[in-house]
Amino acid sequence: MSPAPRHESYNGLHFVCFDARIESLADYLGNAKEYLDVICDQSTQGMRIVSGSQEYSIRANWKLLTENSVDGYHAVTTHATYLDYLRNTSGGLAQVGFNGRAHDLGGGHAVLEYRAPWGRPVAQWIPAWGEAGKTEVERLRASLVERYGEQRAARIADYNRNLFIFPNLVINDIMAVTVRTYYPVETDYMAISAWALAPSEESAWARKYRLFNFLEFLGPGGFATPDDVEALEQCQKGFRNTAEAKWNDISKGMGKEIPSYDDELQMRAFWTEWNRRVFGVKA
Repeated sequence: MSPAPRHESYNGLHFVCFDARIESLADYLGNAKEYLDVICDQSTQGMRIVSGSQEYSIRANWKLLTENSVDGYHAVTTHATYLDYLRNTSGGLAQVGFNGRAHDLGGGHAVLEYRAPWGRPVAQWIPAWGEAGKTEVERLRASLVERYGEQRAARIADYNRNLFIFPNLVINDIMAVTVRTYYPVETDYMAISAWALAPSEESAWARKYRLFNFLEFLGPGGFATPDDVEALEQCQKGFRNTAEAKWNDISKGMGKEIPSYDDELQMRAFWTEWNRRVFGVKA
């Protein structure tokens, strides 16, 4: 085996590249570093991949998963079963709705940062976790406040992030943290790998609920992933069977000074960089 031409790390995350002439990793990540820092600041001893991985495939073009991974408006409808399930579990949902905004981070990178109604073991409690869970979450939040102050602690604990690193890395810091990469096998078929990311020093309680959330929502048999697989495969069938639809409309929120989490700025960020790199089209 030959070593990759470039191998660099940022905040404990390792990246390889087959182009030895590419810019430094810090320059490549650009504004995405801020959001990687917020995710990694959950831990005092470093974030680690939890043992085990998820491997699955979708019969759709890989770029559709890019759009899906940072699409802020499909959860309420596509994943309605999950939200109904949470409403009916013991204790119900946390009293917070979906709200936040999208950011074009440059270089094709993008992020959604928003509040949502599920529990987050980093430190957003829900009644279903009971008093023992409340005590643990209060301890975790106090630690965040001590290290970073009230404002940054609230951002780390209360806000979700769907972070996309161009061209095919997604880190979703939601009810758990998933690291997802995906590669085209054919024009209409992709292979996906996903892992759970967690603080190294996490307590047994927090790890239990983190992995429960990870499997319950994000796993191949969870509430969300089968929905997304079906949606993308149906989209692919539609694209294959029509001669009239030459374009996807991703103009939602265009021209807004502050795009919402359910606008499409983040999709346009990917396609702008794709067009620049592949076709030499300037924004």
